[in-house]
Amino acid sequence: MGLLKTGPQRRIVLRSSWGTVNIGDIAHTPGVLHLIEQHLPDTEVHLWPTSVGNGVEEILCKRFPRLKILKSDDDFNTAFKECDFLLHGSGPSLLGHKEVTRWRTETGGKPYGIYGITMTAVNPKEAELIRDARFAFFRDSVSLKLVQDRGVGCPVMEFSPDAAFATDIRNDALALEFLRANRLEEEKFLCVIPRLRYTPYWKIFKTAQSPEDVTKTARSEAMKEHDHAPIRAAITAVVRRTAMKVLVCPEDECQVSVGKEMLYDPLPADVKAKVVWRDRYWLTDEAVSTYRRSAGVFGLEMHSPIMCVGNGIPAIVCRFSEQTSKGFMWRDIGLDKWLFDMDRDSDVAGIIPAVLSLANDPGGARQSAARARAVVDKRLQETMGVFRKTLAGIGSSRRVV
Repeated sequence: MGLLKTGPQRRIVLRSSWGTVNIGDIAHTPGVLHLIEQHLPDTEVHLWPTSVGNGVEEILCKRFPRLKILKSDDDFNTAFKECDFLLHGSGPSLLGHKEVTRWRTETGGKPYGIYGITMTAVNPKEAELIRDARFAFFRDSVSLKLVQDRGVGCPVMEFSPDAAFATDIRNDALALEFLRANRLEEEKFLCVIPRLRYTPYWKIFKTAQSPEDVTKTARSEAMKEHDHAPIRAAITAVVRRTAMKVLVCPEDECQVSVGKEMLYDPLPADVKAKVVWRDRYWLTDEAVSTYRRSAGVFGLEMHSPIMCVGNGIPAIVCRFSEQTSKGFMWRDIGLDKWLFDMDRDSDVAGIIPAVLSLANDPGGARQSAARARAVVDKRLQETMGVFRKTLAGIGSSRRVV
C-alpha cells in the first residue's frame, strides 16, 4: 500500500499580528498566511498574536478557516510540542524577540526563521537570534546592509519585501456602500493619508504620557504643518487641475482626526467640495477594497501603499527619518520615482508632479505599479522557496501506511 497523507505536512507557529489600531499592523498576518497558502498549502499554521481584537480575528478566520489562534496555556503547550518551526512575521523590527527566545528555550531548540523585518540597530540579543535563525529576510536593503555591516549572519540572509504586499483580504460590500454614499466613482478618485512624525499611542490607548511621549508629541506638533502642507498642495492641484476627487483616509486610528485637522479643514472651499474626509477608522479588508477601486494612493504612510502595489494600484510614499528605513523598500522594488523624503526640499518639490501623473496618466501609473508588483512577487516566491526547503529538511511529513 502506498503512503496516505492523513494530516498536514507541517505545523508551524507564526509570530505576527502586532496590533489592530493600524491597518498595516493587521496586514502583515493575512499577507504571510496568503503566501503560505500559495507555496506551502498543506501547512497548518498556529498564530501567536499580540492582538486580534476589534474584529480582526473574525476577518482572519473567514479568509483562512484552517487557521489556529493560540489563546490558552493548553494551546501553547500543544503548539510547542507539535509544531516543527516558528516563523517571525514582517514588522518594524524583531518585535517578537522575547517569544522567539521562549520558543527556543521551551522546545529544546526547535528551528525558526525571520521573515521581512526592518532593523535600525542590532543589540547583542538580537544578533544572537539572527545568527541562530535558519534564515533572516529583511524588508529593505538598508536594514540588510546594517546587519551585514555588524558582522551578523545566518545560513540565508537576504532582502525580501514586506509580507503585507500579499494581503488579499477584502470587504467589497462595505467599500461599495461607502463610495456610493460619498459619490466616489471607481478609478476617479485618489486616496491620501496623513501621518504625524510619531504615532500618539498614549492617546489611542488612553494612557498617561511618559516623558518620551511628551518629547515625541512636541516633535510631531512642530513638524505637522511642514509635513502636511505639501500634501494639501497636492490635493489642491489634483482637484483644480484634473477631474479626480480625493478621499482623505486613515491608516491608524489617530489619523482620522489628523486628516481632518491637517488636510481637510484648511482646504479652500472650491477644493473641499471635491474632497471626502473619512470620519471613522476602518479595517484592512475594507481599506484594500477601497484602494482597489481608486486611481492610486499618496501621503505620509507606508503600508497602504504596500497593499496598493500588491494589488496593482499605484502608490506614492512620502517618508521622513522617524519612519526608519522601511520607505527605501520603494527603491528596492523599482519605484524610486514615487519615493519622496519630506526632509529634503528637492524631494518635496517633486510631490505635486508625481501625484498629478497618477491622475493624468492612470494607464502609465498602473503599468509602473505592475512592474513593481512583478519584482515583489518574484522575490516573495523565491523566499517562500527557501522556507519550503527549510521545512523539508527538518523531518518527515505526518503520514501513515
